[in-house]
Amino acid sequence: MSTNFAAGSFQATHSPSSITITRPDDWHLHLRDGNMLGMTVPATARTFHRAVIMPNLVPPVTTVELALAYRERIMAAVPTDMTFDPRMALYLTQDTTAETVRAAAQESHVIGFKLYPAGATTNSAAGVRSVADMAPVLEVMQEEGVPLLVHGEVTEPEIDIFDREKVFIDRYLQPITEKFPRLKVVLEHITTKDAADFVAAAHDGVAATLTPQHILMNRNDLLVGGVHVHNYCLPVLKRRTHQEALQKAAMSGNPKFFLGTDSAPHVREKKETACGCAGCFSAFTAIELYAQAFAAGNALDKLEGFASHFGADFYGIPRNQDTITLHAETWQAPTIVEHGGETWVPYWAGRDIHWRVAV
Repeated sequence: MSTNFAAGSFQATHSPSSITITRPDDWHLHLRDGNMLGMTVPATARTFHRAVIMPNLVPPVTTVELALAYRERIMAAVPTDMTFDPRMALYLTQDTTAETVRAAAQESHVIGFKLYPAGATTNSAAGVRSVADMAPVLEVMQEEGVPLLVHGEVTEPEIDIFDREKVFIDRYLQPITEKFPRLKVVLEHITTKDAADFVAAAHDGVAATLTPQHILMNRNDLLVGGVHVHNYCLPVLKRRTHQEALQKAAMSGNPKFFLGTDSAPHVREKKETACGCAGCFSAFTAIELYAQAFAAGNALDKLEGFASHFGADFYGIPRNQDTITLHAETWQAPTIVEHGGETWVPYWAGRDIHWRVAV
């Protein structure tokens, strides 16, 4: 069996006809809000038991009270035949207080704070303007055992977009991990060899999530033959050498690297305009695409750790007790998804997928 990717390929010499793994979790997810929850929540809950819910709504989810209210809206959208346990991230701002951190530490449904540099991605205008000035809050987070989840990019216009992750690591993240050695840090949706190497070498409290699009694609898949808007995400896809480094990290069995889809839906009419709208909506195909990548890398035996064990272990949460089974079966990802009078184009739309979750 072989899997070919648009900008290159790596070959699998063998794989089983099915694989059963502990039910996975998604440690980085955008569900949005309102009407969209009726579509996004079931799409994730069909395979993932827990998910870390990103707080970049408008207005942002900055307090425990707002997070719990958002969680109630999410739980109202969970189908009666599914179970789902959303863990809420709070939006870190320049005005976040020590009291808010301590309140978050006491709430089991809140998992940490998300650092968005202001202007780095969708709905990040309220994000952190000066990382250096956050030191007092980070000190309290370290004391209270509250993890820091990081969108690791600088936003200065003079920095090349393909270099922004590395510059952020060198300028900000390395000093943070040195100054706060007991602070748990997750570098989200890593996209470069630089990020993979940094996480691997950092102290044990530093980890990273990896998305399906950054494992399966590189910037050729975004730019060759025209701009492919449904492959556009932030941080942007990088060159093939970085993609290969991410594949190696994900399939290494290193518990510092675990699954986070960064599934991020935008309605078709906004995604296919000059707006761009960064985000790949992978919830309908995510675990199947991870399985496809791991099978192609002769690493299916590493999928369970990456998808189901390492994230829970890092956050100190018990592993799930139930399982899912994937079969080696070719099917086609949906070309569109419709809900409530709106339309989305999911990631991998209309393309073959070679693994499918048993129903």
